[in-house]
Amino acid sequence: MSNWEIAVRAASRAEPGMVIGLGTGRAAAGFVRELGERVRNGLAVRGIPTSRATESLASSLGIPLIGFEEAAAVDLAVDGADEVDPDLNLIKGHGGALVRERVVAAAASRFVVLVGPEKLSHRLGAQRSVPVEAIPFAAPQVRRALERMGAVAEIRIESDGNPFVTDNRNLLVNASFGEIADPAALHREIRDIPGVLDSGLFAGMADEVLVEGQALSPTAAAAS
Repeated sequence: MSNWEIAVRAASRAEPGMVIGLGTGRAAAGFVRELGERVRNGLAVRGIPTSRATESLASSLGIPLIGFEEAAAVDLAVDGADEVDPDLNLIKGHGGALVRERVVAAAASRFVVLVGPEKLSHRLGAQRSVPVEAIPFAAPQVRRALERMGAVAEIRIESDGNPFVTDNRNLLVNASFGEIADPAALHREIRDIPGVLDSGLFAGMADEVLVEGQALSPTAAAAS
């Protein structure tokens, strides 16, 4: 499957009346575009976007958007990831939307992730750092705490030299731990740092990962 084909496959799971979580990033944008085409052809769904960028894209495509004031649950969430291990644990957040992505994914009955084969890794952290969202006041202390945990940590800076600011008006600290033996345990440890809102470690949340040429599920991954 190409990137377009996995977007089509994910969009084929959308059914009339569903509330659908709309992820952020290149792969998720492909899904949103395909979903928009189906909406133009009469599919009645509503979307909950995970970022302002996705909200703008979905609005331009005519997808009706709502918030959690109008929907207590999400039927299907589709998003991308920065790294995926064989157990379908994820690193997410390099697009800067990890907190809203987690809220939507956690509310979803089914969470489907779209990636290219280059995102697959034998162990999380082998390729990517872990984004950590922190309130601005605490960000320097969060960086120091992550370094005490063994990470190489730095506050994310934009090309103009200013700190990257999330849609929640927080800062991101990129923490490189190397290969991570226990993503769930590390996530809990990071979350315990005062001032941290969330980490980009999504352990045990994905129901399925669609990759070019294959579809992975936790059961299938464990058996391989």
